[in-house]
Amino acid sequence: MAKNKKILVAEDEKPLAKALEIKLSKEGFDVLIAANGEEAISMLSSQDFDVLILDLIMPKKDGFVVLEYLKNQNKKIKIIVLSNLAQEEDFKKAKALGAKSYFVKSNTPIVELVNYIKEMF
Repeated sequence: MAKNKKILVAEDEKPLAKALEIKLSKEGFDVLIAANGEEAISMLSSQDFDVLILDLIMPKKDGFVVLEYLKNQNKKIKIIVLSNLAQEEDFKKAKALGAKSYFVKSNTPIVELVNYIKEMF
């Protein structure tokens, strides 16, 4: 099911990024981590991923810049925003830029996110 599906976790909170990597790897996904938006764009430009888990508030370039980059590149990738930004306008902006779904970190257990991703494939 999840075999050979590649996920990029763009998240600057190392413990959360690591936890996602461990849980998703256990489910059979190939997981890479980008610690900031610049790193994420660099990885996205050189490799293909099936899913991007994207934090909106990151150093160097924020998640909205990453979303704009992907929209301009016309890349086919499922984008899941995982952020502490919980404002309606942030949801709308992220969706307009191509995010498939939006989870608020403080309301979303990692297990829920992993199950959501498993259901996508």
